[in-house]
Amino acid sequence: MAKVTVVGAGNVGATCANVMAIREVADEVVLIDIKEGLSEGKMLDMYQTETLMDFDTKLVGSTNDYSKTAGSDVVVVTSGLPRKPGMTREELIGVNAGIVKSVVKSVLEYSPEAIIVMVSNPMDTMTYLTLKSLGLPKNRVIGMGGALDSARFKCYLAKALEANINDIDGMVIGGHGDTTMLPLVSKASYRGVPVSQLASQEVLEKVAADTMVGGATLTGLLGTSAWYAPGAAASSVVEAILRDQKKVIPSCCYLEGEYGLNDICIGVPAVIGRNGVERIIEIEFTEEEKAKFAASAEAVAKTNAILSEIGAL
Repeated sequence: MAKVTVVGAGNVGATCANVMAIREVADEVVLIDIKEGLSEGKMLDMYQTETLMDFDTKLVGSTNDYSKTAGSDVVVVTSGLPRKPGMTREELIGVNAGIVKSVVKSVLEYSPEAIIVMVSNPMDTMTYLTLKSLGLPKNRVIGMGGALDSARFKCYLAKALEANINDIDGMVIGGHGDTTMLPLVSKASYRGVPVSQLASQEVLEKVAADTMVGGATLTGLLGTSAWYAPGAAASSVVEAILRDQKKVIPSCCYLEGEYGLNDICIGVPAVIGRNGVERIIEIEFTEEEKAKFAASAEAVAKTNAILSEIGAL
């Protein structure tokens, strides 16, 4: 009997719970939030779709009662605040670091063996904080940014090539940020055919640029952060874990020598299965990609340093 908890009943958390429920990824999905009645209401609404959409997943909503999360195999953490006008980056990290540490501690009290899938921003730093502050094994803490960024990359590639999106293969590694992510154009393909044979360098550079600002583009259009793709991306990582799919998913993982890096959580291709991060795959970069990945890692490390400065670690 597989059980998943989603912490945070906002748009992303609720969408993640909904996708998992419809796909019957787990036998039971728990949605928990601090706002009175929000999780219960969303799960009741979701439950009323089961007979209409022909799925059968136990759905539980909870207002801050972590006992209902007991025995979870995987916990998805989406809680945290968005950056507000006038708020510094350090202040945002300080606020969200406190929220994330508190949430994960509460979760582990009832599910000590759970694998944590981190969605809260800044995601690379919150993944690192969770791993370092709580002493968890590195295979059990996964940041989901690469799954989302790669989906966006494939979306823009499909549009540019006028191709079926399910025939497109492409991945994004590096930090989960507008200036730190690295769409690997050199590795992208359409049914095995390198995209460099199908589109000009100018077109592919625009695809990469559009991917990097994919989140900001949606925020501009919607007036708030996206939720369908982020929720589905988190669900896809959970599904790979619970179904032991051994899928290669670009994920924020803790590195100990891979890619010449140590003591950092950053997006790399990883085999995701029942044990969480089962293997990190090291790929060969072009010289340009190598330089960009190094710059991304440097930027992520600088953000991580703020955790020590504010006393979060």
